[in-house]
Amino acid sequence: MQQVSVQIGLVNPKSPSNVGSVMRAAGCFSAEAVFYTGQRYARAARFNTDTKNQSLNIPLSGVEDLTEQAAAGVKIVCIELAEGATPLPNFKHPQQALYIFGPEDGSISQALVDKADEVVYIPTKGCLNLAATVNVVLYDRLAKSEQVLGGDDLIRTSRDVNNRLKAK
Repeated sequence: MQQVSVQIGLVNPKSPSNVGSVMRAAGCFSAEAVFYTGQRYARAARFNTDTKNQSLNIPLSGVEDLTEQAAAGVKIVCIELAEGATPLPNFKHPQQALYIFGPEDGSISQALVDKADEVVYIPTKGCLNLAATVNVVLYDRLAKSEQVLGGDDLIRTSRDVNNRLKAK
């Protein structure tokens, strides 16, 4: 069986709060690493922290080229509102993927899209913000996988310490 691997690439993210929310999603959905390009996040990051301190568990690294982070066998999947892209409900996620997301106030470059193995979009009216897009894509991957986790043990380890709810 092929190894499962999920990495996230962010193109010049602007908002530290969005990157923090991406880090939280990475932790919730078991991503191995988050990479980003550009300088905007690094300049603004000193004013914010990620939620749930996921950067303690998941590497967050600034890089020059996101595509160079994909090891052999890892598929590059750009998530973008691009003509000719595959709608997310019809997309079959690869076992090993580097998902690349555009900035909050722009899009992925055509050169980067041209290097991708797949280009996928979320069929919404208007565009979602960066963190919401990452959450939707990673949830879709989980929902379509054969490795869906579940049960009361998962609930007990995942919920807030103040949550002791039980369903009837």
